[in-house]
Amino acid sequence: MVRQLVAFILSEGPLSEGLLGERQYALPLAAVRRVERMVEVTPLPSAPEVVLGVIDVRGSIVPVMSMRKRFGMTEPETSPSDQLIVADAGGRSVALVVNSVAGVVERTAEEITAAERIVDGTQYVEGISRLEGGILLIHDLDRFLSQKEEKQLDGLMAQAARTE
Repeated sequence: MVRQLVAFILSEGPLSEGLLGERQYALPLAAVRRVERMVEVTPLPSAPEVVLGVIDVRGSIVPVMSMRKRFGMTEPETSPSDQLIVADAGGRSVALVVNSVAGVVERTAEEITAAERIVDGTQYVEGISRLEGGILLIHDLDRFLSQKEEKQLDGLMAQAARTE
């Protein structure tokens, strides 16, 4: 069975500083709704650390998540050249800040190694695959937020919806 994945790039610093610390990640294509240009993010007070704020995506308020913070990477200032991947995560739409989207890649089950077979404690990574230029980490959006973070975000999003 062939899996289609949306590959994207995260770097720990602005691309003008060089590509050191650049990593490739992917999401299942079926979870991705659209890719948008970076827009101004409105901070959401008291949100979990991985939530940068919220944006309006075609009339819906969507939380913006930081994959860098979740993976313990440095969070640089956003840039107008950054992109937002709007995707389904655990029953909600989220926007993920990325440097760029590399495109759709296909991998067979044999080309993907379960993350826990390589390193314990990789609860946010579903699998790992080799690329010509390095390693591709396949992210599991359904496990992006902890139950505590989910509950906290649900309350804040409900509160934000009431104040609209």
